[in-house]
Amino acid sequence: MSWIPWLVVGCYVLGAFALTWRLWADPAGQMVWGNREDNNLFAWFMRDIAAALSHGHLPALVTTGLNAPQGINLMWNTSELLPGVVLAPVTLLAGPQASLTILLTAGFAGSAASLFFVLRRWGASVGAAALGGAVYGFSPAMLASGIGHFQLQFAVLPPLIIDAVLRIVTGRGHAVRTGIWLGLLTAAQLFTGEELLVDTAVAAGVMLVVLAVTQPHAAIETVAVRAQAILAGLGTAAALAAVICAYPLWVQFRGPLREHGSPWDVASFHSYLYGFVTPSGGLLFHTSASAAIAAHYPEPRPEYLAYLGWPLLIVALAAAVAFWRDPKVRLTALTFTILELFTLGAISPRHGISYPAALLPWRWLRGMPVLAQVLPGRFAILADGALAALLAFALDRARLLAARTRRGPLIGALATIVAVLAVLPLIPRPLPAQAVGQAPAGWQAAFAELGLASDARVLIIPDLYYPLRWQAETGVPGSMVGGGDFIEPDKTGKATSYLYKRLSTATYLTTLWQGSPSGRAPSQSQIRQDLAYWRPAAIVTATGRNSRLARFLTGEFGPPAVQAGDVLAWRIPSGRPPPGKLSA
Repeated sequence: MSWIPWLVVGCYVLGAFALTWRLWADPAGQMVWGNREDNNLFAWFMRDIAAALSHGHLPALVTTGLNAPQGINLMWNTSELLPGVVLAPVTLLAGPQASLTILLTAGFAGSAASLFFVLRRWGASVGAAALGGAVYGFSPAMLASGIGHFQLQFAVLPPLIIDAVLRIVTGRGHAVRTGIWLGLLTAAQLFTGEELLVDTAVAAGVMLVVLAVTQPHAAIETVAVRAQAILAGLGTAAALAAVICAYPLWVQFRGPLREHGSPWDVASFHSYLYGFVTPSGGLLFHTSASAAIAAHYPEPRPEYLAYLGWPLLIVALAAAVAFWRDPKVRLTALTFTILELFTLGAISPRHGISYPAALLPWRWLRGMPVLAQVLPGRFAILADGALAALLAFALDRARLLAARTRRGPLIGALATIVAVLAVLPLIPRPLPAQAVGQAPAGWQAAFAELGLASDARVLIIPDLYYPLRWQAETGVPGSMVGGGDFIEPDKTGKATSYLYKRLSTATYLTTLWQGSPSGRAPSQSQIRQDLAYWRPAAIVTATGRNSRLARFLTGEFGPPAVQAGDVLAWRIPSGRPPPGKLSA
């Protein structure tokens, strides 16, 4: 029946709302608990994109809204340009956090629906495809990515991209029309999350290699007969994607603030074997011991991506062995295995079971262009999609074989029960929420009284994380020094984080704001040097008039020019302090 697929999608939507209901209790004021820094950065991107559109132009790919005067390159950061554009009306009407709440919910339901329709296209029954879509869209990898990694959690497009590639190669549908679709999908994913696009390309490549190796005669015949159509389809996709993405990619790789390398220790972002079978506290079925182990994972909480559980792994292995002769089962089983091996990275693990790094396939791929910057543990998202497809195709195969026996309905029902029981350990708990950090009382009034130009640079203390949210919620200031854990080039062009490039004045003032000053106060010459680089029009902070920070700033710049609510502000018209005495 034509309405049944939409009933399945409706169930995915209800599941996504059940998972995010704590956010929907106050969509503009609640965010997922556990990663305030990334949540604030994504909120800032949403505001920046919406503000640009409200002024009648697309967002600048290089902006000094953050990290003035150098600025940041949005193409090198997880700016989610396409979702930001689509959700701009929501951001302008209800605030950036409301947009992120919608994006997160759509990521769960949309990812599940995407794989569901792909599996249906490739012959899976409604029930099997529905189960496969749920495994992918609500997988532990997707759940962990939802803790602030929106560019990974919105994994709606990867199944569609891989589907389009396979249709072109296998001759399903019109090659050029499918190529146009693939080109549009590729461009859309580039402007949603470049890393996930690279991971998807690798997964598609793995599937094509597996097809060629497991069916060499069919592969040779296909290439011989369909070479022209395959080239036409893939060439159309590449040409269309290049036209759409050429300028943004030029800005990224050849424009101002271009970078190379990764700011992160890429090698450390890999899965550990115990992570595959140790449930976190975010899952419904877990123990206090397993939750404690997951909580002490060597990498941040959003990187706990590998979990699948013993039942599902055993069922997957049994299905692969039992139905190995089925091309779809064989393809998805091998793809899943290879992608999971990729998640183990390229080095021997520091924790848990040890094994030689030379056995890891990613060790031999990590040096290739672009792949050197990929965090291998994140292949778990695509691996979960392959496992979901394996489960769907194997379930249908088991039902088909059961139908040929005298007790077909009973055996088919048992196969379904086994599949459902295998995925029960993946059921997530509702995401925990925490309040969004609202701007201090008097924030907008202080900027209104300052009367700064829209592009005037402002040094906000603290210079990390909090001002991102304050600017995202209010739209002021238009340009600020520092801001958060974004990516920028160092003096050699190597990608780094602002955390490692902060100037001593901002660092010390932030420690004063925190009430725990560390190190010696910067000298007046150092303050002048830092201010000469920043050339701020004002210094703004939320602190008491008698706090150590306020006394220090008053000693250097005189009494605050503006006091509104909890906000103090000093005008710095010349970008340098008057002669004064250190007073901290």
